[in-house]
Amino acid sequence: MATRFDPIRDLDRFFSEVTRTPNSTSLPMDLYRDGEVFVARIDMPGVDPSSIDVDVEDRTLTVRAQRQSEVADKDVKWLTRERTTGTYARQLTLGNRVALDRIQADYQDGVLTLTIPVAEEARPRKINVSHSNPTRATEVVETSPVRDEDPAGA
Repeated sequence: MATRFDPIRDLDRFFSEVTRTPNSTSLPMDLYRDGEVFVARIDMPGVDPSSIDVDVEDRTLTVRAQRQSEVADKDVKWLTRERTTGTYARQLTLGNRVALDRIQADYQDGVLTLTIPVAEEARPRKINVSHSNPTRATEVVETSPVRDEDPAGA
């Protein structure tokens, strides 16, 4: 398989890695709708589950978590260090079509799953159409045109 050289993508990746700090590292997320709920799955490997904080304020859902290093920095000489530590945050702006009071969060195997139900008033519904047949007070009778008789009587 041939590899393609994309200088813009490669430069972007380079600068992202060079300037990466714990606060600039995003938490990768998948977001989808499954029937009457939205589901957000956020990767949080190595995060202490007790440090996870999820809150909603003014229709903005914020997820925060803390990942600490398992190694004391003063005792080791790092050869490479790619796993960032610190506080991570991710925000989602929620529309008015979701039930804020029924959001659920579950953390399992390094993934935080948020289940965000669609609000009852925003769910699609079928409206029945009634058909009424009012009784008519007057009846229309078809008539045929009257022909004039020939006065000559032929």
